[in-house]
Amino acid sequence: MKLLVGLGNPGSQYERTRHNAGFIVLDELALAHKAQWQGEKFGGRFGRGNILGETCLLLEPLTFMNVSGRSVAQALSFYKIPPERMIVFHDDIDVPPGIVKTRFGGSPGGHNGIRSIIETIGTDQFHRIKLGLGKSSVPGMETTGWVLGSLSEAEMASLKGQMFNDAALRLQNIFKAQAS
Repeated sequence: MKLLVGLGNPGSQYERTRHNAGFIVLDELALAHKAQWQGEKFGGRFGRGNILGETCLLLEPLTFMNVSGRSVAQALSFYKIPPERMIVFHDDIDVPPGIVKTRFGGSPGGHNGIRSIIETIGTDQFHRIKLGLGKSSVPGMETTGWVLGSLSEAEMASLKGQMFNDAALRLQNIFKAQAS
């Protein structure tokens, strides 16, 4: 069993923000594979499904980004899932827009949701699928303003289109590597 986590912030005011890229991609993955959302559990939106041939639990922490680890730790503990069988989808401003990268372990790289997970579960040994959003081209714009800013139509189309496809392919590669 795998735990797929999408990171974002709860509330309608954040739905279409760059920081909610993890929620958006996990929602698209659930929809594409007919996974069932089952309501709230572990302080987050919780679901189950067969994703790319694997039994998966889905979690979108409904805490704010900076304390996402609380929700994740509860789910891992309850289902006794080792962290290395968890895959976290999240935005990354250090990855160019439209690019998807994977990483196993390592520092949070300035991402407060990843930092919270590492601090709460006590390890960095889990998979990450980084959804590249790049940095603002507006002079003087703070990082917080950029990530909490609304996605343009082009950014949303990319996130639900090519980036989703790339993320699904990377997820499939993680599953294949774990099976061998």
